[in-house]
Order: sequence, then C-alpha cells, then structure tokens
Amino acid sequence: MSLDAFEVIGGKPLKGTIIPQGAKNEALQVICAVVLTPEPVTIRNVPEIEDVAMLLDLLRGLGVEVTNIGPGAYRFCAREPDLSYLYTDDYRRRASRIRGSVMLIGALLGRFGKAFLPKPGGDKIGRRRLDTHLLGLEMLGAEFHYDPDRSAFTIEAHELKGTYILMDEISVTGTANVLLAAVLAKGTTTIYNAACEPYVQQLSKMLQRMGARIEGVGSNLLTITGVEQLGGTEHRILPDMIEVGSFIGLAAMTQSEITIQGAGISELGIIPRIFERMGIRMAFRGDDIHIPSQEEYQIQTFIDGSILTIYDAPWPGFTPDLMSIVLVVATQAQGSVLIHQKMFESRLFFVDKLIDMGAQIILCDPHRATVIGLNRRYPLRGIEMTSPDIRAGVALLIAALSAKGKSIIHNIHQIDRGYQQIDVRLQALGAEIRRVEG
Repeated sequence: MSLDAFEVIGGKPLKGTIIPQGAKNEALQVICAVVLTPEPVTIRNVPEIEDVAMLLDLLRGLGVEVTNIGPGAYRFCAREPDLSYLYTDDYRRRASRIRGSVMLIGALLGRFGKAFLPKPGGDKIGRRRLDTHLLGLEMLGAEFHYDPDRSAFTIEAHELKGTYILMDEISVTGTANVLLAAVLAKGTTTIYNAACEPYVQQLSKMLQRMGARIEGVGSNLLTITGVEQLGGTEHRILPDMIEVGSFIGLAAMTQSEITIQGAGISELGIIPRIFERMGIRMAFRGDDIHIPSQEEYQIQTFIDGSILTIYDAPWPGFTPDLMSIVLVVATQAQGSVLIHQKMFESRLFFVDKLIDMGAQIILCDPHRATVIGLNRRYPLRGIEMTSPDIRAGVALLIAALSAKGKSIIHNIHQIDRGYQQIDVRLQALGAEIRRVEG
C-alpha cells in the first residue's frame, strides 16, 4: 500500500515553534562538490528529503563512502570513485529521477575529465533547458555527444582550461556546475552574469575552504584561479529560505501564532519584505521570526495607489520558489495583487485547484495571475486534488490547512522530495494531517 496522499482537516489555527530544515537547493550543490577531492568532507544540517536520498544513492553507486554520523550529518570520501558506474543502466535510471544529478557533471569533469548525464527529472514546471550548463562547460574545453536513443549526454575533456564565460542566463545550477569544473581547470576562469543566490555563495565558501581560489563571491562576476587539487573540509547548510517563506504564509493563512526558530534571517534577502507587503506582521527576535495570529491582512498598493505586482527575479530579487506561496496567501487577504511568474511557464497552472476551492483568481496567461483577495469572507473549501510539483504542492497544502472541511492531496511524493517530514512537523503545531493511501 502506497501512502501517497495527505488527508487534511482544515480551518483550525495552529500554534508553536517550528525549525526549518537545511536548504534543499544548497544541499544538492555541496553534496556534488565532495567528488572533487579524495579527502573526507563533512556536511551538516543536510535535509532528510527524497531528492537528497536519491543523490546519496548515486554517490554510493559511484563508490563514494557515505557515512551518516548523526542527525542530518554525513561524512563523504570520494577516494577512488568507480567511473564505470556512470555508464550502467542503474546510474541512468537513478540520475534521470533527480534534476540535482546534473551538477555531478561539473565535479566529475573537473577531477576526472569525463561524465555521463541522462536527461534529468524533477518538477514538471515547464522547460528547464540545460544549454547554460553545457555551453559553459564546453567553453572550458568539454566535448558533448548526445545520444537521442538513450536521451543522454556523454561528456569528456582532455584538459579543462580557464576562459571568459558570459552566462546566457542567470542560472543557479548552471553557475554551480561551471564553478565546480573551473576550480580545478588550468588558468583563470571568469564567469559573468553568474547567479549569486545564497546557495551559490555557500558552495563558493565551501570550495574556498577546500583550497579553491574564488573571488567575487556574492556578486554576478566570479573569478576562479584553478588549483592542482582540493582537500577536505567541514560545511554547514543554511536554513531553507523556501521553508521559512512557506511557514510565514502558513501562519497568515491559518490565523496562527508561529515562531520560526533559527530562520537564517541575514540570508533571507527581500523575502520578509515581500510578505510584509502582503500585510503579514512579523517580529524578528535574534535569528527567530515570530508571526502573531492575524484575523486580517491587507495587501499594500504601489505608492501611486495602483495594484501591487509581485514578480520573481534572480537574486537578490524574489525567488521563484515562493511565488506559489504568495499567490495562495493572497487568496484570503484584503486587496488584489498581480502575480507575475516570469521564469517557468507552467508553474501557475495549479491555480485551477485553488479556483475549485473557491479562490477568486484570473489566470491571465501561463505567466500571470490576478488574485482578488476574499478577506476571509468566503473561506476556501476542502477538495480532492493532486500536487504537480514541490512548491505548488506545499502551496496547496497550506490552502487545505486554511480551508473549511476535508481535503485530499495526491502525489505527495513531490512534496516529500523537498520537505522533510512535513506532516509530522505540522502535527506538532496542531495540524490535522495524516498520510493515506493515494
């Protein structure tokens, strides 16, 4: 029996303290980096989620020693990886299930000069092309051969050489991949139009502790001077800013008093400000965020009185991973907002479920939705629905927790891919949620 659905009884306020997990997106990057050195690397605050578990299985298949040394703590040693595993059906099957596997090619190329990449999986949120990754690695000296029958790339590099790279888009994983290859390349690599999200900054700082020479961390211009080899290190993953934003939205939607403990406030960028513009009050206490119970919250307007527009943008702009949360929060606010999701053309399609729940949303096109806040006059009603991807899945879960009656959310393995024991942690706040057969 597969318990791949959540049964949620909504409409009840929650209360308590919740601790955000380690950042999923950072974890996938820094775990791939362990392949760059034969020395031990220890990583802490690793989220216990499906995407990470699948990546750890890939590393074990490659012959990397992966040792769990405590809750969320792992020691890795890639002393002599078995590169023949890259060409097996088992690797192809496992790697195709997780998009994070794409970042292994930069690390494998950097240290061994060869890699193999089946078309990776992940969320169904529109096209997520690999051109940025492949073009950047190609400029360093890699050669790609695509096999359409197997939907896979074979990548080889006799020698990687530093060069000037102007990224054709500000891609977080694309920047990480090129960075992982460049640290062991000969000469100097300049990456312009680089992503500068906290995930990339954390990866850069970890690589620096391993002996890499990287300048410009935190900016969109990275300069990497290649070194002969890298050593071991210890690293701690940041709190997941997407979880932090999700919990802020959860508190507002369910009229709950919630404290987010150890939120990593200094690394949240514009995220708190966007939720404040949605009318959500919060207090910052050290590194904790306290959200008081609010009967109402009012969406602000622009200074000239026009309707607020919230759009995603590369860091330090607002992260696309929280757009679905903001959209859900707006459904019960006072006022209206235009949500403009620029980066993925299929990420707003989940709004049909919210409309079925009673939300007033106009889906203008695949990228824009206008939300008319109901100010709780008409609570959402529980329905049966399916999670299309990680972030929309949690947005629907928040909607279900605020809705009147019972909701069933199918396909929750999508949520499990990015959120660690979310049902157990919400139950601790008083949520009525349980796993049922999906």
